[in-house]
This record gives sequence, structure tokens and C-alpha cells, in this order.
Amino acid sequence: MLRTSAFSAIFKTASRVATYQVAQPAARLAPIAAGRFYSAAAGLDRSDVESRILEILKGFDKIDPAKVSLGASFTNDLGLDSLDAVEVVMAIEEEFSVEIPDKDADEIKSAAQAVDYISQRSDAH
Repeated sequence: MLRTSAFSAIFKTASRVATYQVAQPAARLAPIAAGRFYSAAAGLDRSDVESRILEILKGFDKIDPAKVSLGASFTNDLGLDSLDAVEVVMAIEEEFSVEIPDKDADEIKSAAQAVDYISQRSDAH
């Protein structure tokens, strides 16, 4: 009989221990998804876009910085061939962290057109 009462006491203690809830850290209960939250897109100031694009053009090896202006055509005024014009558009993509589709890139033939295009993009940085 002593054995059964000892077993019974151990069983009661074990069952009480098993029913206690252990507190867990809040991080385990509600995981937080990592992410970035941006404010509403305010767009870029047109004068900033103009100055950044003109600086890109002035820094291009094959372009005479004295000829750079907003109205300058990449091929006629600045003397770039079609591959150089593509490189300029790629440099603009990098500068503003955007991807310009080929269809739109083919239409950008001057600094003014590049400024217009980038100014309309809400995702340009």
C-alpha cells in the first residue's frame, strides 16, 4: 500500500507541474515581418532632376561639357552614336534607381526628354 500511495503522490505532483503554463517571450508569440515602410511618394523636384542629368552628361567621356544643355540632342548636338545614347540612358537608370523599358528608352533622345521622363516617374529616387 505504501507503494501505491507514493506512486499516487508522485503522479499528482507530476500532473500539477505539467499543467503550469510557462511564459514565453513576446517575440516568439508574435513574429514581426521585416520590411521597409516609405512615406507617400513626393516625387523629385524638377530642378534636381535637371541638374543630376546634366551632371551625368558632363561626366560622360565622349561628350564635350561645354555643349551640354537641356535642349541638347544626344546624337545631333552631343555627337553620340546609338550605343553611346543607350549608355547614357543606362547611367540615368542607375542614377535614379529606375528601370526604363526599352520602348521608352528608345524615345529618350535628348536631355529634356530624359528630364521629362524621370520627373513623371514616382519611383525615381
